[in-house]
Amino acid sequence: MADDSVYEWRAVKGFCLSGLFWGAVSVLIGLFISIQMWKPELNIGPFLTFGRLRAVHTNGLAFGFAVAEIFALSYYMVQRLTRRRLLFPKLAVVQLYIFNAAILVAALSLLAGFTKSKEYAELEWPLSIGVVILWVMFAVNIFGTIIKRKEEQMYITLWYLIATVIGVAVVYIVNNLSIPVSLTKSYSIYAGVNDANVEWWYGHNAVGFVFTTPILAMFYYFLPKSTGLPIFSHRLSIVAFWSLVFAYLWTGAHHLVYTPLPDWIQTVGIAFTMFLIAPSWGSVVNGYYTMGGNWDKMKSNYLTKFFIIGITFYGLQTLQGPTQGLRVVSQLVHYTDWVIGHVHMGTMGWVAMTVGASMYYVIPRIYDTEIYSIKLADTHFWLVLIGQLIFSISMWILGIQQGSMWKAISPDTGSLTYTFMEQVTANYPYWKVRTLGGAIFTVGLCVFAFNIVMTIVQAKKNQASAAAAGGR
Repeated sequence: MADDSVYEWRAVKGFCLSGLFWGAVSVLIGLFISIQMWKPELNIGPFLTFGRLRAVHTNGLAFGFAVAEIFALSYYMVQRLTRRRLLFPKLAVVQLYIFNAAILVAALSLLAGFTKSKEYAELEWPLSIGVVILWVMFAVNIFGTIIKRKEEQMYITLWYLIATVIGVAVVYIVNNLSIPVSLTKSYSIYAGVNDANVEWWYGHNAVGFVFTTPILAMFYYFLPKSTGLPIFSHRLSIVAFWSLVFAYLWTGAHHLVYTPLPDWIQTVGIAFTMFLIAPSWGSVVNGYYTMGGNWDKMKSNYLTKFFIIGITFYGLQTLQGPTQGLRVVSQLVHYTDWVIGHVHMGTMGWVAMTVGASMYYVIPRIYDTEIYSIKLADTHFWLVLIGQLIFSISMWILGIQQGSMWKAISPDTGSLTYTFMEQVTANYPYWKVRTLGGAIFTVGLCVFAFNIVMTIVQAKKNQASAAAAGGR
């Protein structure tokens, strides 16, 4: 770690801690709204209703947690892989302050009911412009550092970071084009089916370029670094990358199966979604083969199991997603809690595990210390794994039950077998199980946050002791 002095870690440290804070807040909100589902009297209007808190939960995790850690870990990886300091370190620090202010204002605006009512794009136009400004700052530093790199070769992680910067910029700007009518209200420039089509082109690619490409960048960088094993095939990673980026952009219409969207557009979305299995599993296979005959590291190296189980959930996610995009499956599970289970397997399994392990690797190195407790990291792993499985599996079962009850028709009268209230009350046991899974997962994240904070505290104590000893 002797050469770390040439790098810029202030923004990395700041975004790591910011993401940890906003992630903790957002997960606690998620746990609370899961309780509201089966204990509706906890919906306290107007600010603490499910409708408003859910938007804070999703935006807090997507932007407050995921994007913060993407900023932090991207700034770490790009410096290491280019072998040069961040091109504009002061810009990254300014970005950090603007980011935290924007997240706070965004949360307050959503609680106040200011929203465009579009999934993952709820923020009204002034805040949307703020998001674009933050992303431009990020892009300038990432592209500038890569262009001025001292390392000639471009490792696969850099390609995924480039795709992230470009992909998010394109889909976010196009979907958020609006006509303002006041400071707190605007209307989309699109209408009707076109608006829905653009929204889900954005919605699915927001998942693709926030929860997939930057997380794969982390996986490809930190798995070899933490295990000491070279990635199995750079060629496979490049083929998988270009295939993934090409296919992802065409898949959004699978969210609109059995809607007024033209059938041919739905079919294109479904076809590319099925194709997406191949490049996704290219990375899964690459991860598995990287381990080769070294699977004992799953026991001996505490980070390995995070990355391998994380990529396993990614693989399962990219099988389940295309499958539920098929019309025959979608007609049963679409609009049910099955989809909630699907999304959370990706965020709680793939994203949270990979980002968590990446932070475990980075924090000790930028603070020049060791991780506070490997036992706590192991405890964190098992809690989030068990919590996520309880959460996701309960929602898959409930989704099948919901779809079946919605479709059930009495053979005698031809009317619906179950009333609306019968359908809702049948959900309650599964919603309670989901809360249990979420609570276990939340405890795991608290263990993670404690471990990270104590690692930093430990580093500062060591530095203070060293400074005192040097002064004697």
